[in-house]
Amino acid sequence: MRIIFVIGCFFLLPFSVQAQLGGSHTYAFLNLTNSARVASLGGRVNAIRDDDLNLPFHNPSLLNEDMHNHMVFNYVNYFIDINYGYAAYARNVRKIGNLAGGIHYINYGEFVSADMTGNKTGTFNASELALNLMWSRSYDSIFHFGVNLKPVYSSLERYNSFGIAIDAGMTYTSRDKLFAAAIVFRNIGLQLKTYHDQHRESLPFEVQLGLSQKLRYAPFRFSFVFHNLQKFDITYSKNNNGTGEIDPMTGEQVQKNKLEQFADQSMRHLIFGLEFLPFENFHIRAGYNYQRRNELKIESKVSLVGFSCGFGIKISKFHLSYGRASYHLAGASNHFSISSNLSSFYKRNQ
Repeated sequence: MRIIFVIGCFFLLPFSVQAQLGGSHTYAFLNLTNSARVASLGGRVNAIRDDDLNLPFHNPSLLNEDMHNHMVFNYVNYFIDINYGYAAYARNVRKIGNLAGGIHYINYGEFVSADMTGNKTGTFNASELALNLMWSRSYDSIFHFGVNLKPVYSSLERYNSFGIAIDAGMTYTSRDKLFAAAIVFRNIGLQLKTYHDQHRESLPFEVQLGLSQKLRYAPFRFSFVFHNLQKFDITYSKNNNGTGEIDPMTGEQVQKNKLEQFADQSMRHLIFGLEFLPFENFHIRAGYNYQRRNELKIESKVSLVGFSCGFGIKISKFHLSYGRASYHLAGASNHFSISSNLSSFYKRNQ
C-alpha cells in the first residue's frame, strides 16, 4: 500500500507547470517557516501526523481530531529587524470534520522614504498577513484530505494588494502510525488587487511530496520532503541562456558533466529531518537543506549554512520549542513556539 501511494503521487505531479522561483512572484512570505519544530527539521515538514497544530500550515490534511481545542503561537526573529509569526486554533466538529483558523503575519519594519535626489521625506512601513482557514477529513483512518483557504493582504508603503491562495493536501498513514506519505499543492491562487497599473503577479505555487518513518524499537523519526517538484531545475544562478550555474566569485560558468548536474539538481529538491525522541516530554531535532546550503554558503569558509537544529520540551500544560536555522555567515533565524491543549485547563463535565 505504501509503495502504491508514493508511485501514484508521482504520476499525479503536474511537471509541465513552470514554476516562478527566485523572487519572481508576489506574497513570498507565504513560504516562510513559522514553527520552531519545522525550522529545526530543515524548514519544511509535510508528512508527520501527530497533535502538533503547526503542521497543518504546511499540509492541511495533517489537521486531525487530536488537535481539538489546541492553540499555538509562534514568533520568529528574522534578519535586519524583520519579525513574523503565526497563531492558530483548532476544533473537531462532528459530521463536518476538523476545522482550524490561523493568522500569519510579517512586519518588515520601518524604512526611510526619500525622493529621486536622495532627500529624506519621512518614513514608511511594510507588512503582510494571511488568514488560514483549514478543513480536513479522514477516510478509513489511513487516508486524510485537507484544504487551507488563505486570503492575503499586503501593504508596502502606499501600495496595497489583495489575493487568495489555496493549499490542498492528501496524506496516507500506516495502520501502526509509524509511516506517513503526503502530497501537497501549495499556494494555488491569484492576485485579485494589484499593487500598481494592473500588473498582476503570480503566487509562489509549489508541489511537494513528503515521507516520514518512526522506528518501532528506537526513539528516532526520519522526515524527507521533496519540494518544488513542479520544476526540475530550480538552480538560482543561471547564465544568459538559462542553463548552467555561475560562479559568484569569478562570474564564469561552472562546468559540470550531465551526471553531476542531474545529481545536483535532484538534491536541491530534498530536505532531510531527524527527530530524537528519548522521552515523551523532550525531543531533539536536526535538519539539512541542500538547496539552502549550496546557494548561500561561501566556499572559503567552513560553516553550518543549510543545517538547522532545535528542541522541544513540555512543561506542565505547555509545549515549548526552539529552532535555529543557519542561512549564511551573517546569522541565523531564531524560532520560538508555544502550544497547549486548552482542554487540559479544566475538567470536562461527566
